[in-house]
Amino acid sequence: MSAQRVLDLTYSFEERTLYWPTETGFHYWYEHHGPVAGEERFYAAGTFYAPEHGGTHLDGPLHFSEGGASVDRVPLEKCIGPACVIDFRRRAESDADAALSVSDLERHERQWGRLPDGAIVVAYSGWGRFWPQKKQYLGTDRWADVENLHFPGYSSELASFLLRERNIAALAIDTASLDPGRSRDFPVHRLWLGAGRPGFENLANVGALPPRGATIYGIPMKIAGGTGAPARVFAAIP
Repeated sequence: MSAQRVLDLTYSFEERTLYWPTETGFHYWYEHHGPVAGEERFYAAGTFYAPEHGGTHLDGPLHFSEGGASVDRVPLEKCIGPACVIDFRRRAESDADAALSVSDLERHERQWGRLPDGAIVVAYSGWGRFWPQKKQYLGTDRWADVENLHFPGYSSELASFLLRERNIAALAIDTASLDPGRSRDFPVHRLWLGAGRPGFENLANVGALPPRGATIYGIPMKIAGGTGAPARVFAAIP
C-alpha cells in the first residue's frame, strides 16, 4: 500500500459525533492523565461508552434480520472491496429525502462500466458537508424525534436490483442510514441485511473518492453478538 494514497473515510468519535435521536451518544473520559504519583513518568488511560450505531459504523445482518450474522461473524471479505461511488448530489441538493435509484446506477455504469464482483457501492449524496451539525444532517436536533428525520438514502428498488443482478459485497453511504430519513419501515435495511450483507453508514470524505479505482477497507470493532459496531473505514487510492 506504500505506493498508494490512503484516504480516511471515518469521522473521529467524540462528544459531537452524531447518533440516532434516541441514542445518548459517545462519551470518553480519562481515568488517568498525568504523572504517576511518586514516579518520574507519564501515564494516560481512558474509558469510552457508545451505542453500536452512530458515527462511522457497520450495520451487521443481525441488526434487521433475526438469525443474521452478528458483527464478529461478518466475513472481512465483505468489508473490503473495490469502491464504486455513485454521485446523486444534484437530486439530494433539492430533495433531502432523495433515494439512490436504479436509474442512477444505470447512468453510473454507462460511464464507468458494470459494477465489479465484490464491489462496495458508495452512495454520494454530499451530506458530509453538514457534519456534525445535527439538525442539518439529520433533519432534527430534538431528542427522540424520529418523525422529522430527513436525509438521503438508497431506494428499496435499487437494493433489490443489486441483490438480484450484481454480486456486491456491501453498501455504504455518507448519511446516517441506508434508508432515507423519512422511512418508517426500513426496507433497504431489511432487504440488504436480510440477505446477509453488511452496510456502512456516516462515511466521511466521500467527495475525495474517485468513481472507480479505489479499494475500501471497512474494519469494524469485533463485538461478539453485536448488531453493529464503530468502524475505521479508509480507502487505498492508486
